[in-house]
Amino acid sequence: MWPGERSPGDGTDPQQHANPYRQPGYQQPNPYTAPTQPPPPGGRDRRTRTLAIAVATAVVVAATVTGAVLLGGGSDDGAGPDPTPTSVPPSPSPSADPRGADEQKPTVAGWKVVVNPGLGVAFDVPADWALESPDWVSYVAEDDDPEDTPLVAMKAPAVLKKQWCSSDDDKNGRTEDTALASAGSRGNNGAKSTEDIARADSAAWVYGLYTQPDRKKVSTGPVTSFTTASGLTGSVATSRSSGVVRRDKCDSDGKATTFAFTNSAGDFASWSFVGAQGVADEVPQATVEKVLSTVRVFAPTES
Repeated sequence: MWPGERSPGDGTDPQQHANPYRQPGYQQPNPYTAPTQPPPPGGRDRRTRTLAIAVATAVVVAATVTGAVLLGGGSDDGAGPDPTPTSVPPSPSPSADPRGADEQKPTVAGWKVVVNPGLGVAFDVPADWALESPDWVSYVAEDDDPEDTPLVAMKAPAVLKKQWCSSDDDKNGRTEDTALASAGSRGNNGAKSTEDIARADSAAWVYGLYTQPDRKKVSTGPVTSFTTASGLTGSVATSRSSGVVRRDKCDSDGKATTFAFTNSAGDFASWSFVGAQGVADEVPQATVEKVLSTVRVFAPTES
């Protein structure tokens, strides 16, 4: 579900504060165990939660589209397993955009630019997509996991039709909103290859949002090489679900495309699209690929 949304930080603008996970001397914990506040009264959202970075408490849960975990750029705030030391880091991307985060402009006329400044990734989306704060992070977790351990996440997402479907399936008096689709980026430190990232992340999004607890309903296509319009080369894969049982009003099959690459700092990173499949408003794959073609990198912003 994509629950009813509250503003990041519950009234506190997270962009007014420095990211506590990027301050000198801070030792990055496993981002999958980042501290959070309890979910709002009425129980946790069935599928996903979100949160925004805030000073003092580090993170504040805001019931919405997806859950959240600290993701970003560099070795100190990527989502995933703890980084594995290596003597030969990935080579910096030769296609880095020399412009900074504040200078990123859409490359498609009439579209909006989506920027993840800490990771150094930008992409464009159609004008009817809504942009979340650069500090906004989303994840999916197992429905029955009391620790809410993220399976996969994205930061600074763009969302299409946040209230595409609304329901109160558990009859607790709180209506939850399901979005049609979203797209964002994340760090993938600790990964072995862009091929592994593309395959694993796309499958995790479909499983987490649409098929759990049944992984057999998720299928992943071949991983192929892809180069965006900016010259950024990486690996891309698309996962889809089939046969999801519609137990609740907003249930549907889903699809996800993940493009994995190295950012301008030479760290593994990825862009993902995830959305409903087999519905009247489904985002055409041609649109997904057009958005994907706009992915580009630039020098990450230290904050």
